Amino acid sequence: MGAMPDLVVVHRDSDNVDPAARREEIHDGARRADVSSRVLPLIPVKMTEAWLLLDESAIRHVAGNPRGRMDLNLPKAHEVESRADPKKILSDCLVRAADATGRRRRTVEERFSNHRRQLLERLDPFGPVTQLSSWQALLHDIDETVKRWQEEQ
Repeated sequence: MGAMPDLVVVHRDSDNVDPAARREEIHDGARRADVSSRVLPLIPVKMTEAWLLLDESAIRHVAGNPRGRMDLNLPKAHEVESRADPKKILSDCLVRAADATGRRRRTVEERFSNHRRQLLERLDPFGPVTQLSSWQALLHDIDETVKRWQEEQ
């Protein structure tokens, strides 16, 4: 058997459930699965896509129209975690940002998973996402996990 990792990051969208309950669900699942590594919960308030709705420039770039002027109707930072279905909002924003019709529009719609991946790769960890409670909770969990690990050394 190979070496166990020092840290396992478990992603679970909150989906209108108290993040503390999701955190406990993750830790309970790790105990039941006999995971001996440290477990770090990653819990966006709604969906990870909410984190991606804060960077208009990145959305336009990924959509292939960085100089576009079409209004994307992006939610404000203070409301992004409370909006229903951020995945659909992001998909719609990418299509609007591409400002495409016909076959090219369908191509943009079909490439949503790839576009989402690109936006995640471009996510600025020190940018607007720092305003979100779920991001702040993730940073707190990382700090606590590292602190416990250092204390064990």
